[in-house]
Amino acid sequence: MKTSVLLRRFAPYFKPYAAIMLIDLVCAALTTVCELVLPLIVRFLTNRGTGGAIGLTVPLILRVGLLYLVLRIVDASANYFMQSIGHVMGARIETDMRRDLFDHLQRLSYTFYDSNKIGQIMARITSDLFDVTEFAHHCPEEFFIAGLKIVVSFAILSNYSLTLTLIIFAIIPLMLLSTIYFNRRMRRAFKKSRNQTGEINAQVEDSLLGVRVVKSFANEELEKEKFDEGNQAFLEIKKEQYRYMAGFNSTTRIYDGVMYLAVMVIGGLFMTYGKITAADFIAYLLYVTTLLASVRRIVEFTEQFQRGMTGIERFIEVIDAPVDIEDAPDASELGQVEGNIRFEQVGFHYADDPAPVLADINLTVKPGESVALVGPSGSGKTTLCNLIPRFYDVTSGRILIDGQDIRSLTLHSLRQQIGVVQQDVYLFAGSVYENIAYGKPGASRQEVIEAAKLAGAHGFISEFPDGYDTYVGERGVRLSGGQKQRISIARVFLKNPPILILDEATSALDNESERIVQQSLEKLAHGRTTFTIAHRLTTIRGADTILVLTEDGIAEQGNHAELMEKRGIYHSLYSMYEESNT
Repeated sequence: MKTSVLLRRFAPYFKPYAAIMLIDLVCAALTTVCELVLPLIVRFLTNRGTGGAIGLTVPLILRVGLLYLVLRIVDASANYFMQSIGHVMGARIETDMRRDLFDHLQRLSYTFYDSNKIGQIMARITSDLFDVTEFAHHCPEEFFIAGLKIVVSFAILSNYSLTLTLIIFAIIPLMLLSTIYFNRRMRRAFKKSRNQTGEINAQVEDSLLGVRVVKSFANEELEKEKFDEGNQAFLEIKKEQYRYMAGFNSTTRIYDGVMYLAVMVIGGLFMTYGKITAADFIAYLLYVTTLLASVRRIVEFTEQFQRGMTGIERFIEVIDAPVDIEDAPDASELGQVEGNIRFEQVGFHYADDPAPVLADINLTVKPGESVALVGPSGSGKTTLCNLIPRFYDVTSGRILIDGQDIRSLTLHSLRQQIGVVQQDVYLFAGSVYENIAYGKPGASRQEVIEAAKLAGAHGFISEFPDGYDTYVGERGVRLSGGQKQRISIARVFLKNPPILILDEATSALDNESERIVQQSLEKLAHGRTTFTIAHRLTTIRGADTILVLTEDGIAEQGNHAELMEKRGIYHSLYSMYEESNT
């Protein structure tokens, strides 16, 4: 993105802090004025001193000294504000941006997360925004100070020698051209560095979360090789980045030296021929030093500027990611739900693949009925269930709950009425109590305990030394598969939704855990409209309706007895399942 576009998109974040920014710039102006007064004081004292001893008296020197002391106190006070309050303002802007980014990430659908690595997202929300604090504070401040110094210096220097000043300032456009050249390359290098940082984060996250698999296959060396490959790629990008930075700084130093050379040679000649006084020459040299110090500050700030621009660009890339599933402008709240669900000519395909996953699905489920979905992998069982809470949106047809198109309802009210128990249980790094209470924020401890009892989890939780305050570990690693599943069921019991989706909730459990969890699930499903994706077919014999899904849609439909009597696909699947378990 162009720098102008990035700055325009970033500018609104300054608006809440306009007053602080204005005071910061006033302080910057005060520090600049204090700095620019010194050459004038030196020139004044030099002129008075060369005019004879009478022109330079002790009281005069003391008054000038007192004036300069006051100026330094003003400078120190203004600098304190810039360094403290100004930096806090930058941190607040960073915080606002991170809040907006996280809010946007919460609104993005499964489609975004299907195609983006979590490590890359983490880099954008953390390290990418770290440099924004410095950038937000220093960008307006540094350019304001530099601009003020250049304008004031030009006016004062022109008063001493317009010809010499024009020669000096003629070098600045050449310096700007080289700056533009290196800036573009530094921006590209910084962005590649940020991207590679995200890749390393993703690789490390993948390796550490899968550490048990790594160790079980004794593949530590393989993981080291993969990490070293990414780490070396990062080093090469850093080398490129520093080469451009070195070229940029070296070129600037050359121009710096040329300007000093011009002042010394041309200024010396002017003083020889009487076109400039010694006092003016000293003041001129001090102002050129001040001017070049400003240029050097801008040069040093350029690296920070490009880092900030890169962070803002990667921030905007995520902020601009479209929210493809959101509330319609006239969306209504889903109130009391009976649980009647109807699929009408429903079709679905993924955004990046036009091949249909589901086509012409027609289905009516009455309140309190249980529907089981079976079929080969890839037939769309999970996808069909994911369409009900609008984790994905249908690409054709519609889904109705109690006669209302789910796209006309607010997402929050829709998903509040649906409970999901998945095969891959996710528990947050916290206590057992916190993980169950997640189903109903603000629930009392007694409500949490009652939910755990209904899920058959209260017994083993009570045996923990810390009971409900037991830490479950990251992703619940300190619990068994059956324990994690029962806690997830307790979470849904606490939510108490009228519609339930069970996505192969027992397929990863041993026989004993499966039996216990299945009892909990049957209790949970009682009286609720339930969709069950089945891996073990014996668990769905009692379902009111069994759907057999294939690539062509719903191939068979009926209860267990009806489908067994047809001796079709379901009969074959069930027979194979029984044979494999005998």
